[in-house]
Amino acid sequence: MFKTVVVGADDSSTARQAVVAAAQVARMSGGQLHIVTSYDPRSVRLEDLPPEFRLTALHPADALLNNLSEIAREHGVEPEVHPAASAPVEAVVGAAEQCHADLIVVGNKGMKGVRRVLGSIPNSIAHEAHCSVLIVDTVGAD
Repeated sequence: MFKTVVVGADDSSTARQAVVAAAQVARMSGGQLHIVTSYDPRSVRLEDLPPEFRLTALHPADALLNNLSEIAREHGVEPEVHPAASAPVEAVVGAAEQCHADLIVVGNKGMKGVRRVLGSIPNSIAHEAHCSVLIVDTVGAD
């Protein structure tokens, strides 16, 4: 059914729930899971790190993707990871297009109240994606 599943995630508990849901879908369908996180390249600069960390420092996006990969592995899926130095919607939709995804999974954070009117990442992804989108109910996760 879904052979390539892309999930967009940050460091929130709602995003972790979306990773769990995406891993379950990928496992049940025998598909491949891709985890995407976006970051601002100006957020961590090598020159801002203490000298002892400059050679061994793991970029925060890579550290996050390692943690999210562990969640996927706990649910029986070995994911591919995609750190992206771009806006979240661009990162997730771009990765989905690059991977020829059948499904994008995101949490529903920001889908209610003023954020829904002003726009949210899940809403924007749903409108821009060229594949199916599963918006996971993550109410109460944060």
